[in-house]
Amino acid sequence: MPELAQLRGPLLVTAAYVVLWYGFLLGLQTRTKYRLKARYERAGEVFDRYFGQDEEMLAVDRVVANTHEQMVPFLASLWLYAIFASPAYATGMGAAYVALRGAYPFLLGKRVSKVQSRRVAFVTLPCYAIVFTMLGGAVWAAFVG
Repeated sequence: MPELAQLRGPLLVTAAYVVLWYGFLLGLQTRTKYRLKARYERAGEVFDRYFGQDEEMLAVDRVVANTHEQMVPFLASLWLYAIFASPAYATGMGAAYVALRGAYPFLLGKRVSKVQSRRVAFVTLPCYAIVFTMLGGAVWAAFVG
């Protein structure tokens, strides 16, 4: 079991991920919603936030939802790896994961219809690899190592 001081890195990675998610939720999503609402009003149209099919809003919603749905596997694997295997490596892999997640909205793009799966794969595939490496490493360390 690592000393508490050794877990500062995973703690900072966890805080960075939560800040990133709230940045997407309260920053990107909210800013997009109000910008689109104003644009629709200037055009004399009604902006339907929840049932409309505005591609910009759908793309931002996808960023928030995807980041949220990946939160549990990422944080669980991060902490299991930090506790059972290596807090230092967990910190490094976790920081890489957060950086990749931060790039997700840029690679996804502003319109859902223009999403290029190859660009999105530059984030999702390494993120999956990081999660499975940490999870597998934690299980290995707990039972074999």
